[in-house]
Amino acid sequence: MTWNIVSDSSCDLRMAAFESDRVRFETVPLRIQVGEREFLDNDDLVVPDLLDAMSQEKSASSTACPSPAAFARAFEAGDCTVCFTISSNLSGTYNSAVMGREMVLEEHPEKKVCIIDSKATAGAMVLLIRKAKELMEADETGDFEDICDQLRLYQAALRTCFTLENFDNLIKNGRMRPLVGTLLHSLGIHVIADATPQGTIHVADKARGEAKTYKTITALMKSSKDCTGAEVVISHCENMAGALKLKQQILEDLSVKSVDVLSCRGLTSFYAMEKGLIIGY
Repeated sequence: MTWNIVSDSSCDLRMAAFESDRVRFETVPLRIQVGEREFLDNDDLVVPDLLDAMSQEKSASSTACPSPAAFARAFEAGDCTVCFTISSNLSGTYNSAVMGREMVLEEHPEKKVCIIDSKATAGAMVLLIRKAKELMEADETGDFEDICDQLRLYQAALRTCFTLENFDNLIKNGRMRPLVGTLLHSLGIHVIADATPQGTIHVADKARGEAKTYKTITALMKSSKDCTGAEVVISHCENMAGALKLKQQILEDLSVKSVDVLSCRGLTSFYAMEKGLIIGY
């Protein structure tokens, strides 16, 4: 039996970084349209090139979810597949994956495919992938439904928050007035937001300066759930220094198990922009 984990590229785990003798892993890339240029969000995408193109483009950039056929091809590679997608309230990717599942089951009714809406993105999806890998590698009974049930429970316990410094993308897409964005940037004010249980975005707070921002984030994490023993993944958009400072603050303020730092892929860079930090825990 071939275990198969599939995710869209809004998770920040590269395929090249996944290692397992028993479990296959594949990301299905989204596409990012910047003016006349299209960027495929795969392991080969150079994020600084994407960000540079977005900063030079005057019009709003956009994203496109993978096709059902792209998901179907990934699902066909395994006997038992678990797929994680970006929040269905942020993208049509979940629906595309569901359609891909139906395409596969029409041709291969013996295959098993479970699709889980992460209600998040970035680090939360990385944590789901790691949990799925752990359960699959430890499995001795082939109880696919039990693994899916455990992953759904794990997803419900995960949380996501993020902070932004660059508001250009929000302004170009009409989600923030230019004057507000300029004022926030000039005053060094960071917007801090989290994901609701439904997978929508909620602006939780604002803070001025790095130190206060990181303290505000750890306070938000503490208030959202008991973080004792939690695994944390910080995704940074060209901001390793900030990610490491936030990691240290988390380790000082919370009794977490671990804090990993990853670079944002294309899709999460599109949302976070330069200096943005996304925390999954």
